[in-house]
Amino acid sequence: MANFLGECEVAIDAKGRFLLPSGFRKQLAEGNGGKFVINRGIENCLTIYTEDVWEEVSGKVNKLNDFKASVRKFKRLFLNGATRVELDSADRMLLPKNLLEYAGIKKDAVFSPQGNKVELWDKDTYYKYIQENSGSYSDLADDVAEDFGTPLDKI
Repeated sequence: MANFLGECEVAIDAKGRFLLPSGFRKQLAEGNGGKFVINRGIENCLTIYTEDVWEEVSGKVNKLNDFKASVRKFKRLFLNGATRVELDSADRMLLPKNLLEYAGIKKDAVFSPQGNKVELWDKDTYYKYIQENSGSYSDLADDVAEDFGTPLDKI
């Protein structure tokens, strides 16, 4: 499974396409075939998964208890926007209009790898989010270090 790296800015053309960054293409596993699933992100961004990662994630989501109202609501928001996309011959990805609207992406975007997936943000929204949350970075690091089962200073 890939651990993608390489944040960069990309331009969305009038048809809703962007050129997949070459550094990212080089990180894709052989046999990917340029096939992805794009979906609503948790924040107002889009999340791009390789097909194999999407199958794993959606499999876990589909096992959640449908008798809980919060699960049904989450599944509707998470699964209903998911769309399979394939790169064209010029390595461009076509973004569905409804998902572009959800994320507020018009022309300039930031392609931001997040381990085994990628987030695509409207450029201004992304940099505003980073600016607003940078002050709490140290506190966030302390909080999530518990998930490693070891203090942050021991990592």
